[in-house]
Amino acid sequence: MSLTQLVLTCPGLVCLFSADEATGYGPVFEEQPVDTIYPEELPEAKITMNCRARANPPATYKWRLNNMIIDLNEEGSHYSLAGGNLVISNPIKTKHEGKYSCLATNIYGTVISQEGSVQFGYLDLFSSEERETVKVKEGQGAVLLCAPPPHHPADLSFRWILNEFPTFIPLDNRRFVSQKTGNLHISKVDSSDTGNYSCIASSPSISKSVFSNYIPLVPQAERRKYPADLEVKFPETTALIGQNITLECFALGNPVPEIHWKKMGGNLPHSHEVRMAGAQLHLFNVQFEDDGTYRCEAVNSRGKDYHTARVSVEAFPEWVEHIRSTEKDLGSEYTMSCVASGKPKPHIRWLKNGEPVIFKLINLFIFSSLTFDDSGMYQCIAENRHGIIYANAELRVFACAPTFEHNPVKRVLAPKNRAVVIECRPKAAPKPTFSWSKDTELLSNSTRVFIWEDGSLEILNVTQADEGRYTCYAENDRGKANSTGTLLVTESTKITLAPSNSDVKVGENAWMQCAASHDPSLDITFIWSLDGRVIDLHKDGRHYERTPNGSSNGELLIRNAQLKHAGRYTCTAQTPVDNVTASAHLVVRGPPGAPGGVRVINKTDKSVTLQWSRGADNHSPISKYTIQYRDSFSRDVWKNAPTSPVDVEGNAETAMVVDLFPWTEYEFRVIATNTLGTGEPSSPSPKDKTLKAVPVVAPSDVGGGGGTSRELTITWTPVQPQYYYGSNFGYIVAFKPQGDDQWMKVTVADPQANRYVHKDSSIPPSTEFQVKVKAFNSEGEGPYSLTAIIYSAQDAPSEAPSVVDSRALSATEAIVSWLPLSQSNIEGYQLKYWRNQEDSEGGAQKVVVSSQENHTRLEGMKPNSHYLVEIQGYNSAGFGPPRRIHIHTKKAPPSRAPKIIRKKLKGKSVNIAWEHVEPLANEASINGYKVLYRQQGQSTGTVYITNNRYIDLPLPPDGRYVVEVRARTDGGDGAVARIDISGNRSQLLTFLLHSLFRSCLSQ
Repeated sequence: MSLTQLVLTCPGLVCLFSADEATGYGPVFEEQPVDTIYPEELPEAKITMNCRARANPPATYKWRLNNMIIDLNEEGSHYSLAGGNLVISNPIKTKHEGKYSCLATNIYGTVISQEGSVQFGYLDLFSSEERETVKVKEGQGAVLLCAPPPHHPADLSFRWILNEFPTFIPLDNRRFVSQKTGNLHISKVDSSDTGNYSCIASSPSISKSVFSNYIPLVPQAERRKYPADLEVKFPETTALIGQNITLECFALGNPVPEIHWKKMGGNLPHSHEVRMAGAQLHLFNVQFEDDGTYRCEAVNSRGKDYHTARVSVEAFPEWVEHIRSTEKDLGSEYTMSCVASGKPKPHIRWLKNGEPVIFKLINLFIFSSLTFDDSGMYQCIAENRHGIIYANAELRVFACAPTFEHNPVKRVLAPKNRAVVIECRPKAAPKPTFSWSKDTELLSNSTRVFIWEDGSLEILNVTQADEGRYTCYAENDRGKANSTGTLLVTESTKITLAPSNSDVKVGENAWMQCAASHDPSLDITFIWSLDGRVIDLHKDGRHYERTPNGSSNGELLIRNAQLKHAGRYTCTAQTPVDNVTASAHLVVRGPPGAPGGVRVINKTDKSVTLQWSRGADNHSPISKYTIQYRDSFSRDVWKNAPTSPVDVEGNAETAMVVDLFPWTEYEFRVIATNTLGTGEPSSPSPKDKTLKAVPVVAPSDVGGGGGTSRELTITWTPVQPQYYYGSNFGYIVAFKPQGDDQWMKVTVADPQANRYVHKDSSIPPSTEFQVKVKAFNSEGEGPYSLTAIIYSAQDAPSEAPSVVDSRALSATEAIVSWLPLSQSNIEGYQLKYWRNQEDSEGGAQKVVVSSQENHTRLEGMKPNSHYLVEIQGYNSAGFGPPRRIHIHTKKAPPSRAPKIIRKKLKGKSVNIAWEHVEPLANEASINGYKVLYRQQGQSTGTVYITNNRYIDLPLPPDGRYVVEVRARTDGGDGAVARIDISGNRSQLLTFLLHSLFRSCLSQ
């Protein structure tokens, strides 16, 4: 017999504990192991798996790896215990990866923890192999493969960079990065996509990122259109209830396809969000009703593609009913029950003290006659493919003589003329028999006194004569005991002023009166409730105010009453002994509640019929309804809808909304109004599209003309999407030469197109044409626009200009002049110039002048270089034949500045002298010197030209002046030498004297 059994069975001993006392108990987990990912590159070579259990006496711990007990004392073991925690030093993947569980044990039994896995995480580097160049024609789609390196665990996130870090590629309706594969998808490649791309793979589990080698993308010049083609398609998906999931779809195509999502046979879940320009559908907090088949559609003007796959919603195990710790008498009956929900249905298994036990019924364990051997720690485990849950409980089987040590009979107060129950709850096993006495009189059951099976004594219609000492006697086969308490009788509490029914409007105040009489020896408290819910006067102090407790008056003020304050108010007058209640109704009249169930029950191309259910009128009849709508072009703006009839009466539950746009997605809501105001709007109706119709709006601003020779360019402003009125929207362009009877027609399938260029080598230049454009869709053709007069492209210039003069002006500039071309349609002239040997024509500098000019200056040229200059006329049809000439620029001016050697005062002038500049071999020869004399802070002044190496400048009366000296050459002016001059003659004289004095001292 164990110590526990001895304590619980010895007839001479009292019971040492009860169900709600912690004198001793089995292990209860406070901390359990969790799944751990150990980065293989982690510098701290240690893993800690946590385990801690509350127990009295304290628990001891063991650990299991893959259901095998770990020998902590094995030679060379990497394991050690720190409290209940398992520490793995210098972990090795082949030895230490697996599922760990902790066993906690004391004298009352053993429990086993939930499992926590240890996995070794890694993210290798990308392959070092060079990535091949991807060449794609402009307008086609492209997929750049990420090909992530080996890694564990599987959860990676992906981004792409272009050319250099951190220039991340922006994601939009044209570019998409799949978070499943990491691949970069570009629906329509254009020239701006040229560059080098690198995939970044990041593992959040081990906080590491790696970069792939660059993948060059080279778009090839071509502008064709391609139908939508779904490249990324979400797979069959299983989601857990309450989880967030993401479905991905992305299409290639030109124009860039639009992605649309739907749920087959129903609406998309309310808590969904479409991101990445339609490429991702996020479902938040998934529920069973979200189970179903989902479809993504990719559409552009060239075609449509779609994909469907099923989303199955399943559930992690969850307890509906589970075992709890309990104490039971020896020999009594007891049933343990565990019921779990989940999808698939969880499997139930049982453990006792950490070892498996098998019951006849999976969910139930029935004890017909408990023995001491049935005591222990029990665990019920529910498991399906998504996870596992544990329920732990301690069962104690005990026997002992009755004892009132922990629960004696108490002193009881009872109100006069009411019933009272005096409890008798000793600790005893098996269950004792009970008897009662009042003072010295033995009590027995009567019409007013009852001794219940659980030992409680009930007395009805208590009077003052029932006051006294009451003793409960308890006896079983192990002994007997008794306990005595007293009964005191008080005056009953009575409502003396009950609340009365009240009727107010929203915003008004209401009063609920309540007063009561009570036993003067007792404190009284008033508690108010609304429809059974106690009013919290602190939380809702803005609307409720009451007389402080202690007074016999419990009046309640309802300030600024709102609709939510209507209902049944109950005043409870309560003392420590009894309580009484009285109730009254408050009616709050206000604007109507929101209508419900708004839906479309019929529709045409320009109207829908709505149906709804009436909301609460809030005690004032509904006088009218207002219907509002929002469409796919103004998602955040609700507008009042035109209806038929114009006024929707308050007794209506249907209405027709008119003047809508065909083939447009709408949402509707309904708002009710009564004499007290306008209520809240209903929830929006499910989105619905009006039927298709023939277009009625023609393109505007039809015009055009110009362009390349032998072309007719026709332009227009595209029709706005809300006027498409149907699918397969496009344009029919009609044109004919002025005077012809037969119109030529072409179809343009792009709804956003704004021009058409007709090429025909037989079109004469500058020919007058009539043009008009109309829209079409799958339902038919709309009206033509107004007819416009335009002209075909003129011929490009046919002659090259005749050059009159071309010469270098300096080392960096030249001038070119020419005779104007005789053609009347010349718009201007273009000059290109580049160094004949060093540069290519592609890098030439350009100058464009109007047809009114016949000369220009070429700038930014290199010194002493041979230039090729090309001049040609142009107009809207293109460039004419070029004329080429040669120009040789002059040598560069001296790079060295003159050295100023003297500044000397001569009467009213200052003499400045400098040394001669000797040019280098590649520099132009000196033709003289240029002197600029200016006031400091000014950019202009007086310029002097001299062949001497000195100059006399007038001394200014005041202020500071600057003298700049530079050499003059055919190639331009050389480097500058500067010297400052003060305008105050006395200061200048002093300066010169000081200079002379210093010169004498130095000699």
